[in-house]
Amino acid sequence: MTFTERFTSRAAVYALARPSYPAAAIDALIAGLGDPATLVVADLGAGTGLSSRAIAARGPRVLAVEPNAAMRENALRDERVRWIAGTAEATTLADAAVDAAAAFQAWHWVDQDAAVAEARRILRPGGRLAAVYNEHDLDDHFTAAYASIFTRFSTRDVEGRRAHGLDGFMAIAPAYVRRSEHPNPFGLDREGAHAHARSQSFLPQAGAAADEMHAFIDELVDVYQQDGRVTLRFITVVAALPAAALAPQGESG
Repeated sequence: MTFTERFTSRAAVYALARPSYPAAAIDALIAGLGDPATLVVADLGAGTGLSSRAIAARGPRVLAVEPNAAMRENALRDERVRWIAGTAEATTLADAAVDAAAAFQAWHWVDQDAAVAEARRILRPGGRLAAVYNEHDLDDHFTAAYASIFTRFSTRDVEGRRAHGLDGFMAIAPAYVRRSEHPNPFGLDREGAHAHARSQSFLPQAGAAADEMHAFIDELVDVYQQDGRVTLRFITVVAALPAAALAPQGESG
């Protein structure tokens, strides 16, 4: 199974059970690029459009680039979002087509060199490339306990791959990268807490391991729920680079 197919069976639950992104994070992504209503942003690996709709809500027009047909089909439609079958490495967009390009929860799946080269091609002068991640706030007791269930039942080291992806992005041009962090609480009912786990590509879908995992989630919700709801606390990390910092090695920015 290729990474573009990993979420095919989880597209519907992904659309319902993943956190979006706070306005402050989107504002950090597009700050200084001009009037938001005049901007065009490429959402690389747009999934079911959580990030695309968050960007559009702040004003820009969004080109949602997503290779997985099931994810595109499960996206809620927005008049400011245009869906495109493509990848971060081959967006199909025209040269200098966008003011910003960003991968939300997706940079660790890309071929970094190819994706940087493609971003360099599609970005306008003065544009920006970013990697954006919702990370668990492990200072919060419920969130830390919930994340520990992910660690216990993970079938592959996606969390490590995610960290490596962000580190890799930060290393593209360390002197130019701008990083900011933004709180992003995500309220869930009991079913939502289970659905959030089911949306993860690295957790078991069925069988004894899945049953045990969901039993642990039930126990955790019992301890921490208030009026039937719990709050997963995320920190949204925005790492951004100016287009000029993406010049090929040996060329000046």
